Amino acid sequence: MTLPVVSLVGAGPGHPGLLTLRAAERLRQADLVIYDKLVPIDLLAEHLPDGAERVCVADLVKCHDDRRASIHDTIITAARQGRRVVRLKGGDPSLFGRAGEEAQALRAAGLEVEIVPGVTAALGAAAFAGIPLTHRHHASAVAFLTGHESPDKPESALDWANLAHFPGTLVIYMGMSRLESIARQLIDNGKDQQTPAAAVQWATTGDQHTVEASLAELPARVKAAGMTAPAIVFIGSVVELRQHVAWFERQPLFGKRILVTRPRHQAGELVHRLIELGAVPLVQPGVAIGPPADWAPVDAALGQLQSYQWIVFTSANGVHAFLRRLRARGLDLRALSHVQLACIGPKTAAALREYHLDPDLVPARFQSEDLAEALQGHVQPGQRILLARADRGRELLREELAKTCEVEQVAVYSQVDAIEPTSRVLDSLRRGEIDFITLTSSNIAKALIQQLDLPCRARLESGAVGLVSISSVTSAEIRQLGLPVAAEATEATTEGLVEALIQLAAP
Repeated sequence: MTLPVVSLVGAGPGHPGLLTLRAAERLRQADLVIYDKLVPIDLLAEHLPDGAERVCVADLVKCHDDRRASIHDTIITAARQGRRVVRLKGGDPSLFGRAGEEAQALRAAGLEVEIVPGVTAALGAAAFAGIPLTHRHHASAVAFLTGHESPDKPESALDWANLAHFPGTLVIYMGMSRLESIARQLIDNGKDQQTPAAAVQWATTGDQHTVEASLAELPARVKAAGMTAPAIVFIGSVVELRQHVAWFERQPLFGKRILVTRPRHQAGELVHRLIELGAVPLVQPGVAIGPPADWAPVDAALGQLQSYQWIVFTSANGVHAFLRRLRARGLDLRALSHVQLACIGPKTAAALREYHLDPDLVPARFQSEDLAEALQGHVQPGQRILLARADRGRELLREELAKTCEVEQVAVYSQVDAIEPTSRVLDSLRRGEIDFITLTSSNIAKALIQQLDLPCRARLESGAVGLVSISSVTSAEIRQLGLPVAAEATEATTEGLVEALIQLAAP
């Protein structure tokens, strides 16, 4: 049997958009991923196939000194079983990532190895903190060095005398615990103590924190700020350019911790948009989507599609569930050739287009009232309308259409409350670690608010945490449940929700 290649893969510095295409490809093919604890867990959720095993190196052996042998043994055993193994490392695996050591061990065991480079932490931190590593008027060279050498070495391999006079930018990895000693070594060997310096913690994420000072003052400033690893230190005149170049920390939602309550499979667009704007999104679905309790009413409707003049969809979930069931019953799009299709909004219409169907009607505003009004201008009295929707929600659309038409409403999917009282997100809310909560439907609002204990409710009632609603209907539900609405989207879309957040966060 030909054994699969083991991939040593760089995950980048933290921002999910900085994962390389090759890294994403290898993750999608993996049977087992062994990852460092600093690798963002969301990368695994987004790119790993269902059924792939995940192992954090911190869970293999508690003693750090014994961990390398355990990692090698785990990889070798899995690869010899024919499993496709990805060893996922933060940043770049070859730059202070021990890729060379692991590759040697794996090759010695008779395995083939591939190394997939990643955006190293220094490049990510420099770019997102606005510190150009090189500049023709400041630095024409860069030196990467580690502040944490192997304890097995008889003496340091770093030549502090030459580094103190290095004609460029010094970048120090893993130096936070020894920062005072490093600064003293450089100064004692001739480095100007007024040399600009900076430390960047949790680079490329909404938790990014940058401390600037002279080389002599940086250790004390870092300590006063409570900054710890992981962080990268930059020393050189290029640090002064940060005041002109810095961009990420100026994003309108930078550092804001925002709870996204959409179902996980629908949360991606909002999460990515928030990350772009500098926020730290947390995902806790308010409801989970599943099949209806009984397919019989749906199947009965599919059996008499010729009798309907309109099919109305009130969500993308409804579109997917209905058309997948259509296919499961042995039918295809030809069964819909005679019928007109209406959607409540652009996301629902986009879901319909995934099946090569264009809606005949999408209202200008995206609420049940607007869809009902728009339909009443198009349907003829007595026509039959099939309303495909969730198993719970407002009855307004059915009631309004039933005044002039024959309406049959079927539940093509179910919604189940997904928030547990012991949720870690609720713990974060109690600790004051969340700034805003986005609520994208009245059902989601109800599911969340009903699980809040007194400490959580107190934070929302006081306005310490802002509830941001996607529509007036959702806002009404929030207020009905006794809580204030901090902001409401002017348009019931993801972008409308984002704009409401930006305005709310503005100073």
